[in-house]
Formats: sequence, C-alpha cells, structure tokens
Amino acid sequence: MAVLSVLLTACSSEKTYKIGVSQCGSGQWREKVNREMLAAQHLYERNVRVTIACAYDDTEQQIRQIDSLVESGIDLLVVAPNEAAPIVEAISKVRQLGIPVIYFDRKASTDDYTAFIGASNVEVGRIMGDFALQVAGDLPDKEGKPLVMEITGAMSTSPAQERHNGFSTAMARHDELQYVCKEADWTSEEACRMTEEQIRTGQVPDVVFCHNDGMATGVYKAAVEADMEDRIKIMGIDGLPGEGIEYVQFGHQVGTYIYPTHGEKIVRLALDILTGKPYERENTLQGMIVTEKDVNIVDLNSREQMKQNNDLITIQDKLEDSLVLYDTQHKILIASLATIILLVVAIVMIWRAYVQTRKAIRQRQTMNEEQTLFYTDASNRKLHDIFQQADDDLPPPRSQDMLFAEQLNDAIRKHMSNPNLKMDDLGEEIGMGRVQLYRKVKAVTGQTPVELLRQMRLQRAYALLTSTTKTVAEIAFEVGFNTPGYFSKCFREQYGKLPMDLRQEDIAH
Repeated sequence: MAVLSVLLTACSSEKTYKIGVSQCGSGQWREKVNREMLAAQHLYERNVRVTIACAYDDTEQQIRQIDSLVESGIDLLVVAPNEAAPIVEAISKVRQLGIPVIYFDRKASTDDYTAFIGASNVEVGRIMGDFALQVAGDLPDKEGKPLVMEITGAMSTSPAQERHNGFSTAMARHDELQYVCKEADWTSEEACRMTEEQIRTGQVPDVVFCHNDGMATGVYKAAVEADMEDRIKIMGIDGLPGEGIEYVQFGHQVGTYIYPTHGEKIVRLALDILTGKPYERENTLQGMIVTEKDVNIVDLNSREQMKQNNDLITIQDKLEDSLVLYDTQHKILIASLATIILLVVAIVMIWRAYVQTRKAIRQRQTMNEEQTLFYTDASNRKLHDIFQQADDDLPPPRSQDMLFAEQLNDAIRKHMSNPNLKMDDLGEEIGMGRVQLYRKVKAVTGQTPVELLRQMRLQRAYALLTSTTKTVAEIAFEVGFNTPGYFSKCFREQYGKLPMDLRQEDIAH
C-alpha cells in the first residue's frame, strides 16, 4: 500500500492559484466583470480558482469579507473599494501578510497596492465633457447660454471624484456655457429628484451628464414627467446591453460611454504577479462613446460577447465531470503498475490469513463448548437473562448506502454556500477519494456529484424563495451560485420558471 500511495502522490496536479475578489456592489456592470473572471479560470496555462464576494455597497461588510477571503488562504486579492478612505486599514493588513493587492475600477486612499487595472476616470470625465460641449454646440439657437448639468456619484468614491475632475476641467474652458454640478448617490431615484428640483427653479438643463446609465434613467423620467424629453439631452456611463446601449437605441440618451470590464485581463494580471512575470503597475483599459450612429452594431457585438462568457461558464461545469473520468483512467493505469508489486505481497498475506483463520476456528470451537455449558446450567440462566436484550429494543438495521447518503447530505448542506465547492472538498469531508466518491454517488443516486450538488442547491433556493423575504441575489449567493443571472438560468432549467415567477405565484396564492 505504501508503494501505491507514493505512485499516486507523484501524479498530483500543479499548484492552483487562489484569487479572492471583493466587489463593492452588485448591478449588471459588475456581474459582467464577475462572469468574465469566472470564464477566465481555465483560459490560461495555470490552474486558477476565483472566489467572488459582494459587499452590496456596505463598507463594513466589505471589510469583513476581505478578512474572510484572507483567512480562506487566497494568494492574491482583487478589490473594488466601496469607499476610498475607510477601507485603507483592511488593505494594509492584507499587504502586511505579503498578499498582493490589485485595485480594480476604484482605488483606496493609499498607495500601498501591487497594481491597478481599470479605466482612467479622469480621462472618461474629460471625454464626456468634450462630448457634452459638442451636443450643446449642436442645439438649435436659443436665448442665453446653454446649461450643462453634471450629476455625480457619491463623492466618497474615487470614480466620482475623478470623473468630476475631468468633466469640470473641460467645462472650465468654455465661458459660452453655464455649468452646474450636483452630487447624488449613484441611484436613479436621487438623479430624478435632483432633475425635478432643477426644472422647478426655471433653469432647465439643456445637457445632463450622469456618472452612470442608471442615474440617466432617473433624469429621463423627470424629463418625461415635465414633457421635456425632446429638449433635455442626456448622457451616461457604462454602456451595457439592456441598459445604456438600449437607452441610446430608444432615444432616451444621446450617448453612453462603454466603461470597460475585461475580467479576463484582471485574471491575466493576477497570474503575472503570482508567477513572477513582468507586469505594469498601472493598467488603463480603454472605452468608447456610443451614439445613435453606431449603437446597433455595438449592441450586437456586446450581446455576443456576453453569450460567449455564459457558454464558457457552462463548459466549466461539464469540464468538471470530464476531469473526474480522466482522473479515474489515470489512476487505474497507476494502480495496475502497483498491482504487480502487490501480488507478491498478497500471496504471503493470504497464507498468513489462512493460518490465523485455522487458529481462530479452533479458539471459537472451545468458546462454543464453554458457552453451551453456561446456558445449560440452570444456575446460570438467570444471569444470562440479565444481559440478554429483547429484539424489540434493538435499533433497526440501516444500510451502508443510507449511512453514506446521510453523511453526504450533511457535508453538502454544511458547505453549500461556497460557490467553489469541489468534489475533492466533499471527499475529504466524508473520508473518500475523488474517484471513490464519484462512483458511490453515481451508484446510489444515479447522478454525478456535480449534478447532485446543483440539484440540492436549487431545492434549497426553492424553499428560501417560498419561505423568506430574501432577494433573489441573496438567495443565489447563499446557496453557492457566483451570479444571480446564472442561478436564474439553472433554476428555470430545473423548475420551468424563473425565481421571481415562483415568488409572484406564491404571493398570489
């Protein structure tokens, strides 16, 4: 057995690099980044495991999540800070442990980081400022100076600060315009309220620049309610299918800036850092403005790219099953070589077992004779009755398959919320090897471990949807899905309806 263990250990796989991602919030733009990073896990020549945590715009929660990611044993942290200043201490602790830190999209108020990757928000603001000047210059002749209004995101964040710096610099060079800036909180509702307030003053803006497309929808709502949707020209940032690009197609916005995601480049940068390859500390991603002239072709390309990323994630799940089969064949080959050596040992062991068995039979015969004498002696019968237990008091027999199923069920439920739960983890929990676990699960349930895990996650999600008030996103993460979008897709395949449809049916009844 020692020889077999050595042979199997010699074929262990190379190191898996663990990348922890702390997202400041949710939303379609960040979900797109998440899908791209997950799809890139098998894109490069190294083994990578990406774990994503979302703080939902809660700085304290993000700090706790960073601590949790570090405790899980990550090799590198990717973080988009919710707020620039409060998160500095958490980042410093990570760096003191020698863990590289990549800022993505946003920065904290400290230069103690390994690398940054994302768009230059100052440049984005300047580009949108030039675009606003162009739109204002194309307006029909009107009395007075055109009014340009900027609605920022929360100024406690680095993107809002930098976009405002770039935009206001562009505005400062043009006295032929009026310029006003208002701070919001990244939400559509607040942008709508500010626009309504501005219209009530009588100073109706001609051009409104919002720091994201979500706020732009709030401005459009206020313009429609004031019957001014044709007068007010609106522009935003993000440029996603179904959001900014669609708003441009509908004519709600004159343009949107495609704020780049490139999750695959984040993973590539992380691997370069972890493997000692040369890398740039500052990595600027380029975007572009989309207007009604080119919006249709951009929309087509964007949707196709998102579809390909979703397909890659699906392929990863199927790849897990294929790797199990490959691993089985590989180990069978090694076991065959070890068997030749073990045959010689087995012959010796069989002979020793035969000798010991004969000896045990003789001992049992002696014991049986003594036991017969004990039971036939009337003086010993009462003593025997004291130790004899009635059959009705004995626990019912349980099969080995039932015990295995209960043990596996407990292990899956214990680790269900881990989106990167692997068969190796479950096998280690219940004391089985990966191949042994695969065969046992297949024999008992008729399903592969991956299929069984997904089914149990969806069953748990079904129960939470009908018995709690948690959001679909919260439930998705609680049962171990990386993204709400992928969770909804799997849920519909399992139950023939989307999670929200199920909840609405439950409310209706």
